[in-house]
This record gives sequence, structure tokens and C-alpha cells, in this order.
Amino acid sequence: METRRTASQKIVYHRYNTVIVGSGAAGMNCAVHLYEFMKQKGLAEPQERILVVTGGVSLGASRMSGSDKQTYYKMGTSPAVPDSAEAFAQSLTAAGCCHGDSALVEAIGSLREFYHLVRAGVPFPTDSMGGFVGYKTDHDPSERATSAGPKTSRLMSECLQRQVEGYGIEIADRQEAVHLLTVGAGGSKRVAGIVTYDTKRIHNRYNVINVYLCANIVLAAGGPGELYKTSVYPQGQFGIHGLAFKAGLVAENLTESQFGLASIKFRWNVSGTYMQAIPRIYSTDSRGGDEYDFLADCFPSMSRMATNIFLKGYQWPFDPQRIENFQSSLIDVLVFNETQNGRRVFMDFMHNPLGIDSMELFAIDALEPEAREYLEDAGAVQASPIERLEAMNPQAIEIYKENGIDLHSEPLEIAVCAQHNNGGFSVNRWWESNIPGTFVIGEMAGTHGVKRPGGSALNAGQVGGLRAAEYIVNVYGSELPDYAEYRSEIDEQIDELLARFEDYKTSAGPMPKQVIKRVQALMTASAGHIREAQDVREALKDALGLYNVIEQKGLMVNGRKEMVWAIKAEHLALTSVAYLKAIDELLGRGSGSRGSHLVIAEEGVEIHPDIVDEFTGRVLKFKPENPSLRESVLQVEYDRDERDLFRCSDVALRACPSDTKAFECAWRDYREGKIYREQDR
Repeated sequence: METRRTASQKIVYHRYNTVIVGSGAAGMNCAVHLYEFMKQKGLAEPQERILVVTGGVSLGASRMSGSDKQTYYKMGTSPAVPDSAEAFAQSLTAAGCCHGDSALVEAIGSLREFYHLVRAGVPFPTDSMGGFVGYKTDHDPSERATSAGPKTSRLMSECLQRQVEGYGIEIADRQEAVHLLTVGAGGSKRVAGIVTYDTKRIHNRYNVINVYLCANIVLAAGGPGELYKTSVYPQGQFGIHGLAFKAGLVAENLTESQFGLASIKFRWNVSGTYMQAIPRIYSTDSRGGDEYDFLADCFPSMSRMATNIFLKGYQWPFDPQRIENFQSSLIDVLVFNETQNGRRVFMDFMHNPLGIDSMELFAIDALEPEAREYLEDAGAVQASPIERLEAMNPQAIEIYKENGIDLHSEPLEIAVCAQHNNGGFSVNRWWESNIPGTFVIGEMAGTHGVKRPGGSALNAGQVGGLRAAEYIVNVYGSELPDYAEYRSEIDEQIDELLARFEDYKTSAGPMPKQVIKRVQALMTASAGHIREAQDVREALKDALGLYNVIEQKGLMVNGRKEMVWAIKAEHLALTSVAYLKAIDELLGRGSGSRGSHLVIAEEGVEIHPDIVDEFTGRVLKFKPENPSLRESVLQVEYDRDERDLFRCSDVALRACPSDTKAFECAWRDYREGKIYREQDR
């Protein structure tokens, strides 16, 4: 360990073989597998070569997110329903813009990683025969989903963390990532480590800057949830996308964020049994008065309305293909309209849905067959939504009670919220990025395509962590890095960083929290689940202007705590430019409504005769999907010489491998390590 000091900074250098950035379920799993693979190779004390770096070990989406019964999507384990890796991969790629090889890898690794979690202690339920029971989730043709309850990802993280700690692997907690060090250029470029601001020592005499040098780095810091004002991500989930862009990583499918209904006082997805219990949904004015059952105006009957509230359970993400003919995603549009008009929307589990005078009263018997039969089979035909929810999933009630909300006596305020990034950084079938030695796993990896079955992200994070660990140990080895020849290049980057921190103290630029609010307002208004081409172009111009101001004037910082906010604001602002650039580019290529976003267009399909543009008074119409764009992914790469700072390109999808080898040939390739060289970028 080496230390140097400036007038106000203490810089500490560390060396590891592999640094994992992020302490969620994906990052912890990768650390476990790295240790185990190194141990298999006979390496003594492998824990000394691995480090987990995190802004907060108890924070992040894995620890703080969930839903009614948070889903883990795996290959089917039902004794009566056959499944295969190829069928699983077909489900992942069905909506397009998803590489076939990585989808097949996720499928093949699914059960291996699921049973690894079981052994780690995650309490997935079994029947009396020992079989892991399942159910259908959104975009799932089979019963592949399972759950350990509302806190499934938290349980995964905690169980994997116990393994990490049991192996003696160091976790560097409360480290705010500020820069990814790079050395070399072109094909020889590498990410040499990460620089962090130590928030544990923020009140010390010196700012402590940690420099974690590494031979390999695994980015597992999650999605940039704070991009959006209306978000169900845990507060503080900023991600490190801006740092990764600056380092040269290429992203893809940034256009494909996922949105859905969620509670906003306590951030939680209201999918699954929350909707299947069929609560009343109504709006009020800003003060909570003037209750109005607005859904009833747009559905032809109580049966149709109540059935579609039910269907929001496993059709939960907003889906523009489920709007026409009074389908379930019409509810999202109507909720969004109410909130845009300054009203507040609530789910009420104390009362059944209410209709207009011409509608019949709510009755379980009058529901359409899919909803009625499900509730009958689940034993959930009680008189009120709270009783039905209690019958199906009492834990769903308990999670709100733990957070100060009693569904027996108060309604939930809800909105359409940003929930997940299906896009992220481009990786190959070993989850390695375009920069050798840099791997991206979890929500930072752009492996999901346009749509994904609910819960498949948890599986992808586990499989990605396994694959990255296996490749690192078998291809790059376990040695510590030696960057002696690049020392001046590394020191120059650190000196530039420290100089920027000093400049912040006298900056005339905007305040960091104002920047963050501006970014969030732009993204929610223009890059959410409802988009319009001209509006996106204007938002991109605004985002570029904001980032250019930061580049030219810096950010106004008053005290060390503000320094942390400045770091977050700067790379979040750059991230917003990347996302808006991608959306603008895709719309310019003729893309329509797909995945979890609706594209408004004058020439298109009518959403509903009663949904009109508030400025023109015309009925709103949307542009259907352009299916020809499913066969490629839109890649985005930072380039400071570009007018918009990013350049975009279409890349053809990698196919799902279909060739098979005789056992003896496959065994030989495995023994000789050829399996690590068989890949297409």
C-alpha cells in the first residue's frame, strides 16, 4: 500500500487482481465464484486478490427493491411441465434486440445458479416432494417463475454476502466512485482501476482518495435509477454509467427502460397480487379531496375494468401492445394522465372498484374467466381486496406495515415509475465489455432486449457473475497488476481529478442538487413511458446545454458533503445525454411504440377516444412498433468530438448457437481451454 498527500488530500493506492464495483446480488455472487475458481486452481489466500467496492453495502436495488412476491425467473422445475435451454432463450429473445448467444448462456446457467442460491440459504419454496414450485410471470409462456417473497433479491444479497465474508473477501464500504482509470489506447486500452472518495472519512482533516488498481474490473453498480423524478428505484441509486462512458465502454439498448405502477411514499412495485386482489383505483385533487373513480369513464363495463386491474398483476410493466381494445396497459396511460393534470392517484384495498351509474356493481362471479378462475383456484374470492390479498399473499401486506403503511386502513398513492433498465453496456457471452479485462454484470449489462420475462434480471445477474469469474480466472489468471510503465499516465488522471475538486470550491456553476432535479425532470417528461420525437430532441438539447455548463463552469460546492453530490450530478448529467441521444436516434430511424414506451404521433393508432392532447384538444394517437428494427441493437459510444457527445450505430444481433459437438470433441476443447476462445462479438 502506497500513500501520498497534497494540501487537502490523502491518496492511498491498493492493488488487487479483480475489483468488483457494487455489492448487490450480482456483485457478491461474482466475488464468491472468483474465490472458488481461484481455490480450485490451488491459489493460496485468494481472498487477498479480490475486493468488493461499494457506495453502501446495505443500499442499492438488490437490498431495497421488491414487489408482492419478487420473482426469480429460472428454467422450469415443475415435474409436469417440460422445459429446455433453447425454449428459455427463445422467451428471452422473443421481442427482439437481444443477442441469442447470451440468452442461451443465461438459460444454460439458470439452474446452476438457482441451486447455488438454494445452497447459499435463499428460502425458495418446495412442495412435499422437494420440487420447487412455480408460476407464470409477464412475458412467460411457462411456469418458470419462483419467489422467496417480497424481499427475494434482498435475501439473495444477504446470503451471498455471508459467503463473501466467510471467505474473508474484503468489502470496501462507503466508497463513492469518482473515476475509472484507463491506460493504453485502441486495442491495448485497459481499465486499470477505480478511484473513490472515502465517505467514511469525510470529517477527517484530509479528504481520503482511494486508488484501487486491478488487473480486471467487474462493474456491478446497478441502473441509474435517479435519472427519473418518478422512480421506484431506491433513493440514491445513481449508478456509474457516466464514468463507464468516459472510460470508453460501449452501451446498447439504452432506449429500453421499463416502467410500471408503483407506490411513491414507500417505493415499491404494485405488481402481482397487489393488482390481482382488484383494489379500487381513484384520484383526488392535490389536497386529497374530490375523489374520482376515473378508470370507469374509459372502460365499457365493470367486468372489463376489474378484469384488467387483475391482469395488471402479471401484465404489470407498461406495454403499448396492451392498450387497444381496453387492455390492461390502458390503466397506466389513464393513471399518467391524472398525475399530469395535477391530481393524485391511489389504490384502495379497503373497497372494491367503483363504476359510473351505467355500470353494474363489482362481483367476483362477473369477472372474465381468466381472472375469476385464478381467484377461485387461489381461494381468493373474499368480499374485499384486503381480504383477497391476505388470502393470496399476507407478506405483501406486511412489507408495507414494516414501512409505516397499513393497507387495512389507508390507501397507497401510486404513479407510473421508472423501474428497470433493459439496456446497459455491451457484453459478449462471457459478460466482457468492449475493453478486455472489464466485465459488466447485473443491471449495468445490456443483455435484456426490448422485453424480458419478469424476474429474468435476477437470473441474468447471477449467470453473468459466474461467467465473468470463470473467464477471469481461466484466461487472465490471478496475478496482481503491475502498471509501473503507466505510472505517469495514472498520476496525470488523478491530478486532473484532484484539480477539478479544488475548482469546485470556487465554481460559479450550478448547485449539484439543482442539476440532479433538472436531469430528473427532463428524463421523466421526455424519456419516460410516453415519448414524442420533437420533445425528445428538445430535451436532448437541454441536457447537452446543462452538461456543457458543468464542463465549462464546474459545480458550486459548499463543504465536503456537497462534493459527493457534485460527483453524482456530473456523471448523471452525462448519462442523461447518452439516454436521450439513443432515444432520439431510435425515433429518427422510424421506431415506434415497443417494449415499455409509447410513441405519440399524429398519424397513428387512437389510444382512446376520451384521451386528448391538453394543448391541441385532438385525440392522442400512437405510432405502432416498427418490427424491422428488432434484428439489431442500437449502440452508443461517448465521443467528445461529436456534436451531441455520443455517436450511435446499428449492430446486428449475435445468433443463438445451434451447432453441437460430439462429447469427445467438446471434452477436448474444454481440457485445452478452447471454450474461452469460441465467441463472437
